[in-house]
Amino acid sequence: MQERKLLLDNMRFDLMERLDRYRAHKQRKDGPLDKDMEEQAVETQNDDVVDSLEKEAEDELRQVLHALERIDAGEGDICAVCEEPIAPARLDALPYTTLCRECAEG
Repeated sequence: MQERKLLLDNMRFDLMERLDRYRAHKQRKDGPLDKDMEEQAVETQNDDVVDSLEKEAEDELRQVLHALERIDAGEGDICAVCEEPIAPARLDALPYTTLCRECAEG
């Protein structure tokens, strides 16, 4: 369980760094938009991609934080729905899962 908690802590750190980079990009901390209209169009298209990536990272971070809370509560390897153990292989593949395979599919 400690190994998984360390992995989740590392994921949390990486996701927070990624979110910081996305937010810095959106705030134009690397400089204003290019004066060329064509370049501006490309940069604003990139903003849409960054927004999507930011949302995905936020969602994943929420899952990681929830999994860490469950580990701290002693429930990290128990399914949140059926309360049966989550298979170790599933936890290896998806460390922040809170559901066993059966409940995730159902």
